Order: sequence, then C-alpha cells, then structure tokens
Amino acid sequence: MSYYIGIDLGTSAAKFLLMDEKGAIVNVVSKSYPLEFPQPGWSQQNPQDWHAAMLEGIPELIAGVDASDIAGIGAGGQMHGLVVLDDQDEVIRPAILWNDGRTAAQVDYLNGVIGKEKLSELTANIAFAGFTAPKILWMKENEPENFKKISKIMLPKDYINYILTGVHACDYSDASGMLLLDVEHKCWSEEMLAICGVTKAQMPQLFESYDCIGMVKPEIAKALGLRENVKVAAGAGDNAAAAVGTGVVGEGGCNISLGTSGTVFISSQAFGVDPNNALHAFAHADGGYHLMGCMLSAASCNKWLMEDILATQDYAGEQAKIDEEKLGRNNVFFLPYLMGERSPINDTDARATFIGMSMDTSREDMTLAVLEGVAFAIRDSVEVARSLGIEISSSKICGGGAKSPLWKKIMANVLNVKLESPACEQGPGMGGAMLAMVACGAYESVQAACDAIVQTEAVLKPDAALSARYEAQYQKFKTIYPAVKAIFPVLR
Repeated sequence: MSYYIGIDLGTSAAKFLLMDEKGAIVNVVSKSYPLEFPQPGWSQQNPQDWHAAMLEGIPELIAGVDASDIAGIGAGGQMHGLVVLDDQDEVIRPAILWNDGRTAAQVDYLNGVIGKEKLSELTANIAFAGFTAPKILWMKENEPENFKKISKIMLPKDYINYILTGVHACDYSDASGMLLLDVEHKCWSEEMLAICGVTKAQMPQLFESYDCIGMVKPEIAKALGLRENVKVAAGAGDNAAAAVGTGVVGEGGCNISLGTSGTVFISSQAFGVDPNNALHAFAHADGGYHLMGCMLSAASCNKWLMEDILATQDYAGEQAKIDEEKLGRNNVFFLPYLMGERSPINDTDARATFIGMSMDTSREDMTLAVLEGVAFAIRDSVEVARSLGIEISSSKICGGGAKSPLWKKIMANVLNVKLESPACEQGPGMGGAMLAMVACGAYESVQAACDAIVQTEAVLKPDAALSARYEAQYQKFKTIYPAVKAIFPVLR
C-alpha cells in the first residue's frame, strides 16, 4: 500500500493529510501559526513558521506508518503571498499575504497608468490589491534596501516545496495569481517583470501542478521521518487544489468554497477571459484553465461576528436560534467587506457594513445577515459568470462554512443552484495528495484521479418559494454598495 501526503498551507494553520492509494484518509494533523496585522488592512506572516509547522506536523502525521510506503507529497497553498529570498535563500521579510490591502497606490498605478487593457493582454487579468505584482512594486517603493536583496520570488507553498527539495518551483495555477504570468501561453511575461523591476532569473521554474519537481532532500527526509526518494509534486494554489479535491476538473465544473475567503471556481478545458476582468482568468491544476471570483472575507465574517463581537464559539448554537421563517425576509443586510473586496468590485477601500437595523433588530437578525451577505456577495461573481453565457445550475461546495446546514440552504437558494457536498471534504490538502498521486504515476491524469476518488455525499436542491424571496432580497442587496461606495475612502 502506497501513501501520499497532502499539505494545505492556509492562512491560520497548515493541515497535513495522509491518504492511501485508493483515496482513503488515514490521518489528518493541523498546526497553527500566528498572523500579523502591523497596520490596519495589512496582513503578513513569517515563512519560517510554515517550515516549523511542517517539521512538527509531518512526523506526527506519519507515526505508525512504514515510511518506505510513503510515495509522494503535494501541497495546495494560500495564493498571492509575496515570499522573497536573498542570495543565500534566506527569507528577507515577512510574506505579504493575499488579504493584505497596503497596495492601493500600486494597484491604481498598474490599472490606471499601465492600463487594464494592457495588463489583460499581458496576463489575462487586471491588478487587485491581493495579487503579487503590486506587492513587489510596494516593496520596491517602500523597502528599497530589501528589494535590492531579492534573489528569488515565490509563493507560500513554493517556499515549502523549496524546503523539501531545494528547487525553486511554481505551478501555473498559483503563478496565475501573481499578475506576472502570461496565463494563456503559460510563461512568465517579461514585459510585466520589467514593469515590476524584476528579472526572469528571480522567478521560479514553472511546472504543471501534477509534475514532479524533485525528491525530498536527504537532511529534510531524515528530519521528517521520510525516505529520500519521496517525490514532490509542484502542487497548486489553494482554490485549484480544492477544486481537484472536489472533482471540479475538465469542462464546465463549478466549486464554491466558503473558507476564510470565498470563491466561485469554474473549470474549463479552453482558455477564456472575462472582458470586464471582474473574474480572474487562471490556469487550473488539471492542465486546463478556470475562471474564478474571489471575495476576501467569507467564513471569516462569521468568525469575526461570533468570536470577536458576540464572544462565543458556539456557531451551531447561534444559528439554531434563527427562525427559518426569517429566511428571505430579513430587514438587516450586511456588506461582507471586512478586508476590502476583490471580485467583482475590486475596491480596497470597501468595508463591512450593517444596514437596515432598528430597535427590534435581534442578535439572530445580525447573525443571519452575515450568512446572507456572504451568499449575496458570492452571487455577485456568479452573475458575472452567467453574463458570459456560462450556465451554472449545480456546484460542489466546500470549506469550513459549508459544514453549516443553514448556510448551505441559504447559499443554494440565493444562487438558485443545486449544491453537491463531497463525501470526503478535505480541501486543498486532499487535492494536493491527489496531485502527488499523479506525479508518482498512480494515476495517468488528474481527471482519472478524480474519477476514482471523489464521491458525492449529499445533494441540496433549492426551494422555489425561498429562492423567489431571496431573489427579491438580492435585488435590494445590490443597491447598497453603489449607494455607500463614496463614503469608504473618506473613512480611511
């Protein structure tokens, strides 16, 4: 029996998953690490903390398993984070993360001066605050001494792969979110690199997600309790890896993720671009492409309300108090822009807002408003996809928020789609392990791995009457952001 390790390098923790060759989960281990907010809207993390989490997590994960049976490792990681190494391969500064909003001026420069049309021509995307290229420009302008030290630029999961193999590598799906990749032709855009003041030599080598980039180095293998010939797959960005884990590959699949961030992920065999660039056009981990809408705060909105405001961790208990007759009839609305927003509004100044409260507004109304607000914001991206002629009548759903039956019911009816829950939902870690299987030759393709491993556990269909009520609510929600948009820059 062969085993495969999947790594989900998240924002708050790294999750390590051990899977056998038939797709059964043998063990899961999670190791948390701190997140730094040095200024309002800034978000960064120390890459050495990811390294330490791996050194602690993998030995615990494989305890009791014969190390000679472990064949490969694959990672799905938080996207867009800027990891910079010097000429000794030492980390220069904390990684600037996907949900960091410090780059408003650089985004304005890229979109306004370089121009959205030019960016889309070069990379198939426009600039968003979370993307890597604006962070490189920010570092060039604000930390010139650190910028001069840069020898290698990579993304979070690529740093883990470097620690494992000594290879500076990146896959196409993760590289797509840097605003440095010519997505259609799957190569670095030398013109974009020049705009950012960096060179091709500073960039990692590019691979398909299921390619083997190398073997675990002897000293690392010894530290982790592994043999030396364990193969390491290039891996994928977290959303592409999660899509693999839910079987969303090939043509026309859809996955909705309710994690810290929220995403709508639509797979395609052919390259395509949203002409308005409200959706990202990225490469997929299966060798194809995908369109993706990403909201910066999804399940994290509920976590914020529960833990920071209401001072409780009883998520299920709070939701149980909500009268289902209230669904689609709530007078309170919530804009879920706690960290600004990406898709589809691309507004770093946007902030979360409750509106519609009165003297009879209850705790339950506000809890429901948060769940509904996230669903409405997800629909904003779905509507962009539909405007492109993409039919979305069903979708897989994953992420921590998808564990809530109430939230799934709201989501199905706000979107008016059938939601399918995978039998085994382990997010990017599962996708990473499956990519490792392909890299090791256990399956001939990502599609073959998905066909063999991924199964659907439950299907939730929308209710016609409830969907109609939520249609009316969504039309109200759509009016709120345009009405308050001009206020947000004043509040900075």
